[in-house]
Amino acid sequence: MQKPLISLKNVKKYFPVGSGLFGKRDRWVKAVDGVSLDIYPGETVGLVGESGCGKSTIGRMVVGLTNPTEGEIYFEDIKLTDYRSKKKLGKNLQMIFQDPYSSLNPRMTIADIIQEPLVLHKIGTKKERRKRVDELLERVGLASHYGGRYPNQFSGGQRQRIGIARALVLEPKLIVCDEPVSALDVSIQAQILNLLKEIQEDMGLSYLFIAHGIQAIKHISDKVAVMYLGKMAEFAKTEELFNNPRHPYTKALLSAVPEPDPKLRNRERILLKGDLPSPSNPPMGCRFHTRCPMAMEKCKEMEPRLLSTSEQSMTACLLYKDKIAT
Repeated sequence: MQKPLISLKNVKKYFPVGSGLFGKRDRWVKAVDGVSLDIYPGETVGLVGESGCGKSTIGRMVVGLTNPTEGEIYFEDIKLTDYRSKKKLGKNLQMIFQDPYSSLNPRMTIADIIQEPLVLHKIGTKKERRKRVDELLERVGLASHYGGRYPNQFSGGQRQRIGIARALVLEPKLIVCDEPVSALDVSIQAQILNLLKEIQEDMGLSYLFIAHGIQAIKHISDKVAVMYLGKMAEFAKTEELFNNPRHPYTKALLSAVPEPDPKLRNRERILLKGDLPSPSNPPMGCRFHTRCPMAMEKCKEMEPRLLSTSEQSMTACLLYKDKIAT
């Protein structure tokens, strides 16, 4: 049986936001509040949800940029906190950032930006590193002679390609893509998504793909985790989630997607009432009940667990019972 490449076990991340008497912390933002997730070699898991649901925080914990408040994260059966060398961890786990403008050092040439990880890890000679840079530039669709230029000489799409090349230079096993296409034009988004899929097929990479746009998630992901206010609302294979969504929040997200087929444009839209509650003071019971069109009285008191609702999906909703014996 195949083992997960990355495994999150009841991971929580709380940030202090205030202090009470004698400076004691009395309020916390529960950015991530008990998430378990496995990512297997060669697959893409998509994380989707509104701003503030904890998606990017999970990504930062996976690559070791921040440590969980509770719970454990394992990479190939080794706790991330047990890695003796951050360099060894960095070789296997890399990140592509949302903003291609701020994620590149404007004072460095493109070649220096891409080869910087090789220099830090003392990999190869100067000539070998430059050859690797040229190969990667061509792999992401840029000419090798671009290496002597600076970031301000490139468009947003080209800068994101440079960010991808930088993430690939150490040949990692998993890349966290933190909303890598949200700052790009729609036509460029498709090019970047297709490039990521091609690279994955060539190199056998795994992705944790974080996005607001559920269509981007559909295009690239094998499995999808829907996040709401620090919790996982639904987790399913991509085809199952889009064809048969179960959680009311997932249904609302999908109903908001523009439909290109004129015959289907009269489908029912699910409008969520109210605003997203504060993660520092989440509602009791089901966190979604204050906006849920199908909320019951018990939803105000009972917090739903993530249960198997089919062979390909899990849902945290009191409308459903566990369909698979555990």
